[in-house]
Amino acid sequence: MASRSKLSGIQKQVLALYRGFLRTARLKAPEERRRIESVVSAEFRDNARNVDRRNFVYIEYLLRRGKRQLEQLKNPDITGLATLEVKK
Repeated sequence: MASRSKLSGIQKQVLALYRGFLRTARLKAPEERRRIESVVSAEFRDNARNVDRRNFVYIEYLLRRGKRQLEQLKNPDITGLATLEVKK
C-alpha cells in the first residue's frame, strides 16, 4: 500500500460533505440522483481547481454553504438541487 500523507481537518470536512451529498442523492429519484451527483461533482471539482488552498476563510465559507445546502437537500419534500451561474 502506498504511503499517503494525512489529511488535514478541513480536508476531512470537505470529503465528509461530498460523501454526505452522494449519500443523500441516493434517497432521491434515479434521474434526479444522477443530476445531483453531476452538479455536486462539478461544483467540488471546480472549487478544487479554482480556490486557493491557503484561502481558509473562503473554504470555510464554502463548507458552511455546502452544509446548509445538504441539510435542505435531506428534506424529503426537496426533489433536486439547483445551481446558480455567476459570471466573473
